[in-house]
Amino acid sequence: MPRLRQVKPSELISPRVIDTYRQRFGDRDPVEQQAASGAAAGSWWTVFALDEALFEHMLDRHAWQFSSERKLPAPLRELALARTGWVAESAFVFAQHCKLLKRLGTAEDKIAAIPSWSIRSCWTDIERAVLAYTDGLAGARGRLDDATFAAVRAHFTDVEILELTFMVCTYISSATLCRALRLELDDRGDPVAGAYPGSSTETR
Repeated sequence: MPRLRQVKPSELISPRVIDTYRQRFGDRDPVEQQAASGAAAGSWWTVFALDEALFEHMLDRHAWQFSSERKLPAPLRELALARTGWVAESAFVFAQHCKLLKRLGTAEDKIAAIPSWSIRSCWTDIERAVLAYTDGLAGARGRLDDATFAAVRAHFTDVEILELTFMVCTYISSATLCRALRLELDDRGDPVAGAYPGSSTETR
């Protein structure tokens, strides 16, 4: 289960947070449901509700990101964010944005190729530019060579590049948060700890 306390619907004060709970969970208590099932589904919301102002900030961020006023095309946005989840090692971020890619009509073979995109031939030039740029942000911590940036600039306006950069960077943060607090699909043990004899976490 998540490492922080989760908030029950009866504890909520903010009308926006209450409404979001109702949209997500209906009349169910998601905290009780998780305790009964042993799964962490919904824990992103129930943990963020510890600070309802922060919860509302996340709602505002999502509203900005999914607004029709954004210049960056939605399929390219979701491609970048799915790749961000993979590079930042968040199963939750990766899975959520693969689902959104599918809803937007992206072919299954392309979604399956995201982990090994650099050796696949299914991508257009603009998609390859997005994936390379995402790797520079999420994998190289913003260390982008001029050639990669030039490839992005060849396809996007300055506003689109700013939107892409901001979105990827926010989901690097989300991926880190999910892993650290063990939210949703990232509620799992460390994949490396205990992998060698003598580890402090080794079961004896």
